Amino acid sequence: MKDHRIVGIHVTDRATQAGEVQQILSKYGKNIRTRLGLHETSEDAASPNGLILIEAVGSNQEIDALSDELRRLKGIQVQSMFFSHPSKAGRAPQAR
Repeated sequence: MKDHRIVGIHVTDRATQAGEVQQILSKYGKNIRTRLGLHETSEDAASPNGLILIEAVGSNQEIDALSDELRRLKGIQVQSMFFSHPSKAGRAPQAR
């Protein structure tokens, strides 16, 4: 299995920033395997803040470029997590 790179995007003003964020995400669509959007909501209205979680695929350069473009937007915070799987050579033998 390949390694996992998760990019978290905190949007502080969804009403004004959603269009710009969406343009960048569309530009890098081939690098997005999974996308999850989270925001608080009530019966009256949705929260102006939001969080988007991306499972990113592709080269490190492509993912870094996506993250850098998002970071250039005012009010957008971007953080990454990387999960590496051990190589087959480094794995313990499975019990039978």
